[in-house]
Amino acid sequence: MVILDRTPAAPAVAPGASSSPLQKSSPRVSREAASPLSDPILPYLRSIRKAMDELGTGPQYSEAGLDRLKLCVTECIEKYGDDYQYSTDPRLLKIWILYADATGEFPKVYRDLEERGLFMEHALLYESYALFLFSKGQVLEADKVYRIGVSRKAEPLDHLKKKHLAFLKHLETLIEEAEADAQPKPSKIQKKEPAVVDPWSESTMSTLLQTINGDLKNFTGYHKSNKVYPGQVSLTSPQNVLRNKVIELGGRKYQIKGSTGSGAFAKVYKAVVDGNAEELVALKIQQPPFPWEFYMYRQLDMRISEIEDVINYHLLVNVNRCMDEVLCMYYTAEMLNMLEALHSVGIIHGDFKPDNILVRYPSEEITEETFRTEIRTEKNQGLCLVDWGRGIDLKLFPTGTEFRGDSGTSGFSCVEMQEKRHWAYQVDTYGLCVIAHMMLHGTGMSIEKAPGSGRGGYEYKPKVPFKRYWNVDLWKSLFSTLLNAPSCGSDVSALRSLRVSFRQQLCGNRQLIGKLNQQLTKQKAGLCSS
Repeated sequence: MVILDRTPAAPAVAPGASSSPLQKSSPRVSREAASPLSDPILPYLRSIRKAMDELGTGPQYSEAGLDRLKLCVTECIEKYGDDYQYSTDPRLLKIWILYADATGEFPKVYRDLEERGLFMEHALLYESYALFLFSKGQVLEADKVYRIGVSRKAEPLDHLKKKHLAFLKHLETLIEEAEADAQPKPSKIQKKEPAVVDPWSESTMSTLLQTINGDLKNFTGYHKSNKVYPGQVSLTSPQNVLRNKVIELGGRKYQIKGSTGSGAFAKVYKAVVDGNAEELVALKIQQPPFPWEFYMYRQLDMRISEIEDVINYHLLVNVNRCMDEVLCMYYTAEMLNMLEALHSVGIIHGDFKPDNILVRYPSEEITEETFRTEIRTEKNQGLCLVDWGRGIDLKLFPTGTEFRGDSGTSGFSCVEMQEKRHWAYQVDTYGLCVIAHMMLHGTGMSIEKAPGSGRGGYEYKPKVPFKRYWNVDLWKSLFSTLLNAPSCGSDVSALRSLRVSFRQQLCGNRQLIGKLNQQLTKQKAGLCSS
């Protein structure tokens, strides 16, 4: 039994009041029990409570009590299990969970509830089923159930995310302990070589797509359709031909109003949803279809609780000319914050460049407190990453995996790629350095190998020197740290340290904050009018 041990005892219930079925219980319900017409499961709730009282725990555990509990919950489920009156009532969900737990048929119960569309929005269902699976040793299935619940935004969502995170940390501890017990300590001579993979090769992508294929249909917003649109032009046709064309997907109609951009494999259109001019979205149409990007977005939803839907923002970072240093500092701090959040949950963007970064301007002025507390007055300010076609989910690879191969993006191949060495997070942090260099100097970044400062050996640094009136030490620290990663291991602590140094520089100078607000206003006006 899993569920019985998770449930706290309940206080006494006043006559006529309902109680949670997970609190306490009773044997088979008497047909003569008073049953209020407005709440016919109330007698069952009382009987379940009495049955659980009689069940006992530990040495006092009663098999007969369990049988009575099974009879009680089974009768309630058979009579009211799919009653519309209780279709959103958490009390009935708890009875379903007790029934699944007591009978040991949780997988069947979960499938039945999915087919009937019952309680899909309740976090308790996913948490309970995941714990049941974990108790049976089905760890991967338990993790999958947590992820499905988060992707469906089951409430309370924050609670479910915390439970999932605690589950993953516990699992990680168990794995580490098991590995420590099962394997001898490697000698100084022996060294386990990490797995090395080209994450973008055709064979790797094919394997990954097969791995995630079964999960895609469980994610919110995924709709597979083979519908043919007779008489309509190809979706890859020019913008003017497609204007006002309607695409139906997932029961909603998207009317194309214009184009916001295009890439090698996809075009992005502005579209109105269901004829509502207030609901304007970006519609990305890719040929051939590539579900990997959809998967990566859903992983962001599940792993980063602060992520926002930014589909309506479409202002690209303007790096065609030098920016004022205070703007460079602000955007660099935002990029550091972004990569810190991604890398801490095992996600690599893989194509970190200006074209894939959107600007979200604050409607109110930024204050010193913004940087000191890192609390924003609105959730949609800062920067946002798009285009996740080259995203890497490290959880799909063995721990310690390193990567080989080149991103193929001119000017953004990290040092390790240039030297045919293995890499991991460096593909993102090198991109950050290139963007910072573009903002500061208005040109792409060229690097050189120079004698190390105080550490011996050599280190990489930009060829173009910093201007003497800039915060030279701040920028030197950024480029030195990120261009000279000591290994392919986690870079989260380094990113956090750099982010803190940039934010401290900004919040420590009131005049600098005033200048930043002026520059943001000026830049926003210039970009929006262009």
